[in-house]
Amino acid sequence: MAVFRLPVLRHAFGNGPPQYLRGTQRRWAQVHDVRFLVTHREPGRVIEKYKDKLQQKARREGLKDVDELKAVYQDKIKTERKTALAPTTSPASSSAFPTPPPPPQPSTSTTRPTPSNKSSNPPGLKTLSSYIDIAKTLELPQKEIEYIWRLRHAPDPQSLCAIIPQSTYRRIEATARRHPQFILPLPREGQGAEIHFLQWTFPSPTTTTVLFTHLAEYKLRGEYAQPHTTVTHHLDLANPKGLILLQGTVVDGRGITVDEGKWLLMCLQKFYGGEEKVERKKLLEQFSQGDVGFKMEELLEEAEKIV
Repeated sequence: MAVFRLPVLRHAFGNGPPQYLRGTQRRWAQVHDVRFLVTHREPGRVIEKYKDKLQQKARREGLKDVDELKAVYQDKIKTERKTALAPTTSPASSSAFPTPPPPPQPSTSTTRPTPSNKSSNPPGLKTLSSYIDIAKTLELPQKEIEYIWRLRHAPDPQSLCAIIPQSTYRRIEATARRHPQFILPLPREGQGAEIHFLQWTFPSPTTTTVLFTHLAEYKLRGEYAQPHTTVTHHLDLANPKGLILLQGTVVDGRGITVDEGKWLLMCLQKFYGGEEKVERKKLLEQFSQGDVGFKMEELLEEAEKIV
């Protein structure tokens, strides 16, 4: 009996820093009063810089020159200097740097993005509008939409393409939300079966994506494993036309052919959206729950029935 269990990532360190980092402190560190460094300049340079303005002020107040002005304001100047250099005990002003402004308040706008709003989609996600003109496509009958969709991907030898009825897709999606991860076997002639890991994601209201990865690579690299096949379901035409447009890509040089990618896709549809079979449902639930009763032999038997 072979039991496959996905590895769980654990923290490499315990709580808190290592012992040799605790209690260390640079006792020779010095703290300088930044206000002193900024405000203490040569008085002569300051007076020279503002000489004209000081002379004008002296004349306005009926004084002879700047020296008389300084004498009149001598007491006030001393008081201002003491205030500027006096230490403060206020927590808010203990820093030499200004207090940062408060964080911006959340917007009170009640406008919510709609599925058609581009801002609701994550960066890099190719929506259906990247492939066809949705507005014009909605005016066409179902047969023509299917023909255009297949023709659109025919030039790409690495592409996967399909049309799924809305009712079938809804069953698939409901199962995918309960079991977003699973494994599927890929028969290899004379070599048994190669196991592949699949993961569902729901990046936007109008798209769902499935990533297929070699199980061995996923166990080695985890979330950094590179998928060899990516399949996207576009839901834009679901309500008006009752159709889900599927588009996928098998990455060249990742050890999987296009025909093998089609096999994995067919397996996925049978396990997630085919007829309600007790055996397949049990395998999905056991895998999702991490049940040690999950048996690879039973998975292989169910996969053979799909042929």
